[in-house]
Amino acid sequence: MFAKLRALFAKPAPEPPQKKAKRAPAARRPKMEATRIGELGEHKINIQLDQLPKECRYLSDLLIMNPKSRSGYSQIDHLVISPYGLFVIETKNYNGEIKGERKDRYWSVSNRFKMYNPLMQNYGHIKAVELQIPAYKQMKFISVISFTMRCRFSIDPELRKIQSDELIVYDVEISEFIERKMVRMKAENPEPPLLEKDIRRIYELVAAANITDTRIRAEHIAKSKKA
Repeated sequence: MFAKLRALFAKPAPEPPQKKAKRAPAARRPKMEATRIGELGEHKINIQLDQLPKECRYLSDLLIMNPKSRSGYSQIDHLVISPYGLFVIETKNYNGEIKGERKDRYWSVSNRFKMYNPLMQNYGHIKAVELQIPAYKQMKFISVISFTMRCRFSIDPELRKIQSDELIVYDVEISEFIERKMVRMKAENPEPPLLEKDIRRIYELVAAANITDTRIRAEHIAKSKKA
């Protein structure tokens, strides 16, 4: 009888602790790698180019044939086609003082290292574009070299004036300089040399010439580094 009473008031034996189920490891996000050098900066410039007047069209990250270059190609960061001229834009991602004159073969960055004169580099790009649009070779080309705001310029001051067809600008100024240059060209020639159909045709020709093959692009970059 006493055994039955004890059984009634006895605390139930604790259940063995259950093992916590292990959480499945969170899926790792795929590592995002830039497909272009300075991709973030190029994206910022694309946003600016989107704000240009609606009659303008642009192409970015072009690789087109250039038989006079070491690699056989020219890589053009941005090409803007406006009714009054074509803007060929070369972007640079340097930090420091940019020193150089229009005719110098090499420019310096804070006297630490040299770079090939970007205006001469962009001249080669302009000639490569001309080859793709033979019917429009007489069009005005404007060479634009863009640097980040981490730079300061010690260059020919004429390269900062809107009347020049060779312009050195900060990346945040690109759309402003293009629009100002278009206003100036319109004042000089009220009738635009390019109609909408011409702008569309140039766009189509250059887009068709653009090489997207990743192997060829990699070979071009490798050869360019050896230059």
